[in-house]
Amino acid sequence: MASLDQKLVLITGGAGLLGLEHGVAVATAGGIPILVDIDVEALAAARSKFAERMPNSQLETRVADICSRAALEELADEISTSLGDVDCLINNAAVNPTMDDGYSMISGALETYPIENWSREFEVGVTGALLMIQVFGAKMAGRGRGSIVNIASDLGVIAPDHRIYTPTRNMEDVTSFKPVSYSVGKHALIGLTKYVATYWGHVNVRCNALAPGGVFNGQNESLVDGLEDRIPLRRMAYHDEYHDAVIFLCSDASSYMTGQVLVMDGGRSVW
Repeated sequence: MASLDQKLVLITGGAGLLGLEHGVAVATAGGIPILVDIDVEALAAARSKFAERMPNSQLETRVADICSRAALEELADEISTSLGDVDCLINNAAVNPTMDDGYSMISGALETYPIENWSREFEVGVTGALLMIQVFGAKMAGRGRGSIVNIASDLGVIAPDHRIYTPTRNMEDVTSFKPVSYSVGKHALIGLTKYVATYWGHVNVRCNALAPGGVFNGQNESLVDGLEDRIPLRRMAYHDEYHDAVIFLCSDASSYMTGQVLVMDGGRSVW
């Protein structure tokens, strides 16, 4: 039941670290991933990495602005003509400001966080997801089947602990904060998940969220140590550790699951 045999799975933010991993997961289960991203060069690099890891699997890539309804309608028409119906949508795109640039400059402070940053991050992570659902989810609803997976975060169920961003672990010493827009945006994405689940449940379109924890990718040692102190499993996630969860949520293995949040954060949100 966890097979994705020949199913088309559309993945936004496809050129990112987890976007590529979601694509590999889909291909591993026999599906055909379609990586969508606005960054042409990064998307080409992701294609090369995919080919190295999955040389015998099909991969499709498309360049598109998920914040443009017109662009998405054009994309939907093109995919329908060239490939067929999209069976699953993974809303993975997000603006995730890095917290690994050192601790010397003030950033992300709530009192002065630029509204233009807030607006851009919501535009991609929340509005972009909504537009994808409006365009591709509506087609699923018309066919009476489909699965939508929104990639949230452990910071969509808990608030950031800013103390991990300073070596002293004292809140008074924090000068670089996780921006308010990231956590609030991921909470909003979970709200969108529940809304869509109840809106289209009667036509057999399921919508669930995956809330991953931090993935180790060579981050600052102090940051990693602080984060791992707050994780019962005492480590960050490996880059390929969400594969089976993605396959489960996309496939018929989760056929009686909708409106739920699958939290995989090493236990961080339990404390």
